[in-house]
Amino acid sequence: MDAFPSAPAPAPTPPAKRLVAPLATLAGVVGAFVYVGAVDPNEAGHYPTCPLLALTGILCPGCGGLRSAHAVAHGDLVTAAGANAMAVAGYAAFAVLMVVWITRAVKGRRMDISLTRVQWWVLGTVFAVFSVVRNLPFGSALAP
Repeated sequence: MDAFPSAPAPAPTPPAKRLVAPLATLAGVVGAFVYVGAVDPNEAGHYPTCPLLALTGILCPGCGGLRSAHAVAHGDLVTAAGANAMAVAGYAAFAVLMVVWITRAVKGRRMDISLTRVQWWVLGTVFAVFSVVRNLPFGSALAP
């Protein structure tokens, strides 16, 4: 017999409480897409200009992201990819992660994303190459 009695196991968290964080995140992103879908970034005056583009003429990695989100909100994936292909890949990755997060929350499992150092370097390299290539003449297809 132990000298110290063990503490009782904590009660399991109810499913509704486990779903608060993923559903709140999803609601925020859907709300942002609804707004960008309603307020066209292709019309001047609705959103601020990219400071890097305005000051240097260089496209930042996010340039075209709002136009891409607007196109996705209207179901036009070809136009979305033309505005910012990296953003479209990000939207797809987010959708997959949301499904995984909600599924894990329903099952009572934690969502833990951990990437190795090599995976971070690969992601960073892809991001950097995209950013540079879209500003070069032969990469103009990646420019918005």
